[in-house]
Amino acid sequence: MKRTYQPNNRKKSKKHGFFARMETNIINKRRKKGRKVLSH
Repeated sequence: MKRTYQPNNRKKSKKHGFFARMETNIINKRRKKGRKVLSH
């Protein structure tokens, strides 16, 4: 029987990574706010 969590880094970063966030305005808002770290 397979375990539930089978991590796939490419899929993950496609969905939640830096460039995924660039598509929305999250990164720009944080840059405007003057954040040191935009995403980790």
